[in-house]
Amino acid sequence: MPKTPPATAISRGFWSGLLARPYLILTLTPLFWGGNWVAGKLAVGHIEPIVLLTARFAGAVLAVLPFALPHLRRDWPLIRQNLPLLLGLGAVGFAAFNALMYEGAHYTSALNGAIEQAAIPMLVLIGSFIFFRIRAHWLQLLGVLLTIVGVALTAANGDLPGLLALTINSGDALVMLACVIYAGYSLALRYRPAIHWMSFLAVTLAGALLFSLLFQATIGGGLGRLAALGTTSAEGWAIIVYVALFPSIIAQLFYARGVELIGANRASLFINLIPVFGTILSVLIIGERMQTYHLVAGALVVAGIFLAEYSVRQVSGEQR
Repeated sequence: MPKTPPATAISRGFWSGLLARPYLILTLTPLFWGGNWVAGKLAVGHIEPIVLLTARFAGAVLAVLPFALPHLRRDWPLIRQNLPLLLGLGAVGFAAFNALMYEGAHYTSALNGAIEQAAIPMLVLIGSFIFFRIRAHWLQLLGVLLTIVGVALTAANGDLPGLLALTINSGDALVMLACVIYAGYSLALRYRPAIHWMSFLAVTLAGALLFSLLFQATIGGGLGRLAALGTTSAEGWAIIVYVALFPSIIAQLFYARGVELIGANRASLFINLIPVFGTILSVLIIGERMQTYHLVAGALVVAGIFLAEYSVRQVSGEQR
């Protein structure tokens, strides 16, 4: 009889096969990131936003550290030179962004938050011009305009005059502020030192954990509130496990591998699926009802993203 391969060999074979499929893992990446917003919405009533934030990054650091140690030892000279930058990137791009997202989930719908995240690529485009004078093609500018209108329509719950009258929901305002912060983080990544992605992930997650603890100690009700984890429901712990592993680690691994296989330009297109998956998950898991303005806003966002990406390809083709 043929021998049954050990479980470890099966596990290695599964992961090796999965990591050899760039389009599959790059599709799973925005699915997991889109699920982060839905998880924050599900956490309402089960776990406080900053407690969730702290538990998430504590779990992520513990999970990634054993695998990152060899890379951390090799990269330590560069890490030490750039430690404030790396910790700051984790504090801003991971902790501050998610703190605002989880807090915003208490005051707006999951559908709104999912669609509003489509503003991030457009904000990066605008920031690239303002800070680095990277010029945009006219189709990109048109794409920015369409996306902004779509996001504004969502934030105003279909009532653009209401938005002009400054009646925007506080939750939507928090989500939009989070998008601005993440765009700033994305722009700052150009200064990332040349270290292994596992080293980068471990140090930035540590920065996010330190910021979360500071946030909890100062404006989150004190570190004593973390004791609430002892009475957290099973659903609350399931949410913590999900956000600690899937959006924090596995999605980062998949994205880094996808970039390695097909290049950053092609891989980055998949990030635009985050609001799409976030919207679908909001309907399927939370059971929110999609309104007409959600469909209109989604169409505007998708059209804007398509025009922006198409213009990038056209410019690249002209340069070749």
